[in-house]
Amino acid sequence: MFGLERLIPLGIRPRRTHNARAVVTGAGSGIGRAFALEIAQRGGQVVCADIDETRADETVALIEREHPGVAYAFRCDVARRADVEVLARFAESLFERPVTLVINNAGVGIGGKHVGDIGFDDWEWALGINLWGVVHGCEIFAAQLRRAGRGGIINVASAAGFAAAPSMAVYNTSKAAVMSLSETMAAEMSGTGVAVTVLCPTFVKTNVARDGRITHEATRLADTLMRLTGFTPEQVARTTLDAHDRGQLYVLPQLDAHIVWRLKRYFPAQYTYALGLLDRLLPQENSTTTDRPTVTDKTGV
Repeated sequence: MFGLERLIPLGIRPRRTHNARAVVTGAGSGIGRAFALEIAQRGGQVVCADIDETRADETVALIEREHPGVAYAFRCDVARRADVEVLARFAESLFERPVTLVINNAGVGIGGKHVGDIGFDDWEWALGINLWGVVHGCEIFAAQLRRAGRGGIINVASAAGFAAAPSMAVYNTSKAAVMSLSETMAAEMSGTGVAVTVLCPTFVKTNVARDGRITHEATRLADTLMRLTGFTPEQVARTTLDAHDRGQLYVLPQLDAHIVWRLKRYFPAQYTYALGLLDRLLPQENSTTTDRPTVTDKTGV
């Protein structure tokens, strides 16, 4: 994050993301699809896991156009531990060796309501995917990576994990927990040859706002910000994989994430006050809104 890794000469940096035996969750679209395509471009093999097998197949088809025989689709609901256990066995059997790169990317968007109006159904649904999905991926694949003796885990969190924006409590909580899990694993994996990186972007041009449980007002705001300031999934994937090769723990690919990171730490009281003021100024939606879009396991921030 602070650029110290760039001082390491290129020739001696471990290139974990090249020629990898990889598993990517949420690979059916967005950042997950971009990760899978970039891994194949770097000479790797990749299992493209997604709850929507049709979307996973589409990602594989895109890869196969230029890199035949290196990508495989697999249906997996990351919120279900049994599904991730089967995914891990499938990947090791397919590669005939342990995996060397795991990207816990599957996630959903949720927001637009204050604590007290959210409801436990939304808490359980979002934490099941955004948090437990990553916990399952880390707990189940860690042993494989240790057996491989090298490799890495990339967990997709969000700048929301430290920004603490109002009306996003469920999402913020899930992503903050993913950051903490990643930091802990980085310490535990130190000296094992396995690196840990946590990705914390702001807005990325994906469908997460439209495919999650987000109120209509919040969706319109998110779509506008994505259109005006969002990075493409391809930019984020390349930046993150390069940073992982350099051994970075945190990846904040956009300038606004760095600004928020520093503002909160240097001026915590003023930062919180400003967020509260912004929350009161933004238009509020009726907290009793119950309509839901059709939801699929998605990638995004």
